Amino acid sequence: MTGNETLTATPAGRYSTSRFAGFWTSGLALAVVMAGSSVVSPLYDVYQATWHFSTITLTAIFAVYAASLLAVLLVAGNLSDRVGRRPMMAVAALAEAAAAGVFLAAHGVAALYVGRLLQGVATGAGVGAAGAALLELQPADRPTLGGTVNASGSMGALAVGAVGASALVQYGPAPTRLVFWLLLAVSLLTLGLIAVMPEPVTSGRVEWADLRPRAGVPRAALPDFLVALPALVATWALGGLYFSLGPSIAAELSHSRDALWGGLVIALLTGAGAVAAFGLRSLAPGAAMLRGSAVLAVGSVVTLVGIVTGASWGLLVGSAIAGLGFGTAYLGAFRHLSALAAPAQRGALVASIYVVSYLSFSVPVLVAGTATTAVGLHPVAVVYAAGVISLSALATVLQVTARRRPRRAAAAPAAEAAGL
Repeated sequence: MTGNETLTATPAGRYSTSRFAGFWTSGLALAVVMAGSSVVSPLYDVYQATWHFSTITLTAIFAVYAASLLAVLLVAGNLSDRVGRRPMMAVAALAEAAAAGVFLAAHGVAALYVGRLLQGVATGAGVGAAGAALLELQPADRPTLGGTVNASGSMGALAVGAVGASALVQYGPAPTRLVFWLLLAVSLLTLGLIAVMPEPVTSGRVEWADLRPRAGVPRAALPDFLVALPALVATWALGGLYFSLGPSIAAELSHSRDALWGGLVIALLTGAGAVAAFGLRSLAPGAAMLRGSAVLAVGSVVTLVGIVTGASWGLLVGSAIAGLGFGTAYLGAFRHLSALAAPAQRGALVASIYVVSYLSFSVPVLVAGTATTAVGLHPVAVVYAAGVISLSALATVLQVTARRRPRRAAAAPAAEAAGL
């Protein structure tokens, strides 16, 4: 099958779109689940004001999303290798459509739990299968296109979902309905496109062992994994703060109930991350982790200054700077670590990266939400930002040390040869 074909007959006599169209369908499937995961964030304040639930409940709703995502993700990677990419992407699109339906019918907090759980299923099923399909269906003459769309497209979709939803909530009709009608329509359209795209892998029989969660770090990769750990935790802990409490922080600093503020800070973080991931795609992974961690620390400092002084400009500028660090550090960490394992171990290692990322995404936020009820949003945000700064600084120091170590090791034989 060539990238120039428009339709290709399958052995079963049906027709599928070309590989190139399948590539972009996979990109759309990834974008839909990522954008869907962010459209709810600007609505949290609206739901909270309508149904009068606490910040602990808000963060628990967020944690349900992260927990279901992680549980499905650990199994979905194996399944997509067995049953194919299309079935798992179809499950993701169906779950996203079902989540949109739940939000459309929502009349209380229980629906928020169910809707976010379904969105976690959609994201967990979709990111691995769509990400793999992007690599398998990318044009042969553009071998980096799949990775670029995977990284920058995911973060760009998060930004579009957040700012688009907040604009519709603030200025469109039916603020808690219109965005989900649109999400439902796009999810169903994506499902139709998935049905006619080519299947990149040969499917096989599913064994019970394939349903077992897989995660693990090969012994040889463990030192590098530990060095990258602070960068992973810092980036995703910051992301968790923005996606759960970010709109509330923005509303407090801006002294405005305009929902666009909440979407804007999320869009600045993820949009800047998408730009960084695309613009620095040729940067070596180690250098990307080092520079990204340093920039993340700087952005978090600016954000902290904005929170402490009550200056909304500090939150906006800090979010954009931190986003540049977010995208660069995570892209570098993922590329560096995923290349350390043999093909048979890579799935387990990638699962470990996601485990760390999504635990960092959810657990600190759940703690922060509980603390907010006791001491208030402002002091919790200050402590949270300070924690991200400390982790980013540690990640920077570890990266500098790791980059110097090979040079010292290489210098030792040269010194011995010189008789030193």
